[in-house]
Amino acid sequence: MPTLLDAATPVTDTVLTAIAHMPTASLPVLMDDAFARRLRDADFMRIAVLLARKSRSEGGCPIGAVIVDHASGWIVGKGHNTLVQEGHPYNHGETAAIRDAGRIDFGHTTLYTSLSPCAVCATLLYMRGFARVVVGDVTNASGTEPLLREHGVRVDILEDPQGIEDYARYRAEQPQLDLEDWQGLRSHHSE
Repeated sequence: MPTLLDAATPVTDTVLTAIAHMPTASLPVLMDDAFARRLRDADFMRIAVLLARKSRSEGGCPIGAVIVDHASGWIVGKGHNTLVQEGHPYNHGETAAIRDAGRIDFGHTTLYTSLSPCAVCATLLYMRGFARVVVGDVTNASGTEPLLREHGVRVDILEDPQGIEDYARYRAEQPQLDLEDWQGLRSHHSE
């Protein structure tokens, strides 16, 4: 079956937006193997940032994540934070992408996250055996990278300037929601 994205298709923000918004299971209808293999770390990080923007457009916390299989180069899972949208305190970008990927061996994958993972997500990443995590923003949040490294996860920092700017704007506009995402509703109560 012919696909829209092939070896000759330029990798643009419009194309990456289509990939971000298309259900993961439907990606083979959109792109072929040759196109998938052309995507690089910066492209996957851009998709994570576009997923973060999707969350923000839905009224949520702007954090997105993408999981890529090393052997095939294909996206096997992606997601965005739905704390607000679903009222779920730990459906973060990383957990949504893991849920989307399903029951696979994460030891042969890389997770790209638009923001440094919280302690819960970092723990889940090493417990599930991820080989590599690429973090797109340690300017607005950081601290779990050493924890991941201590547990044998390769961590690379690939800051995305637009993602950093988007999250800083969100944090300034929604400080209570930002704090709730990291620490829960208890963070709203000062005693």
